Amino acid sequence: MTDESRDELDQRIAKAKSAQQRGITAGEGASEGRGWAIGIEFVGAILVSGFLGWLIDRFAGTAPWAMIVLLVLGFAAGTRRAMKTSAEFDADPANDRKD
Repeated sequence: MTDESRDELDQRIAKAKSAQQRGITAGEGASEGRGWAIGIEFVGAILVSGFLGWLIDRFAGTAPWAMIVLLVLGFAAGTRRAMKTSAEFDADPANDRKD
C-alpha cells in the first residue's frame, strides 16, 4: 500500500468516525443510555404487574381488585428501582462532568 492510499484511507476512517459520533461524548452517550434504561424499567414494572393483576382477576374472578393492587405495587417497585439506579449513577465519580 502506498503512502497516498494510506492517507486517503485514514481520511475516510476519520470522516466515518466523526459522522458516527453525532456530536456527543462517550460519557454523554452512556448517560443517555442509562436514562432510557431507567425509564424502560419503570414502565416495564408497571406493565408486568398490571398484566399479572389482570390474569389473576380473569381466572380468580376478583376483578378489578387484583389489577388495582398490583398496579400500585408495580408503580412503587418501578419508582424504587428508578431511585436506586439514579442514586448509583450519581454516586459514580466517573459520571461527573469535566467541563
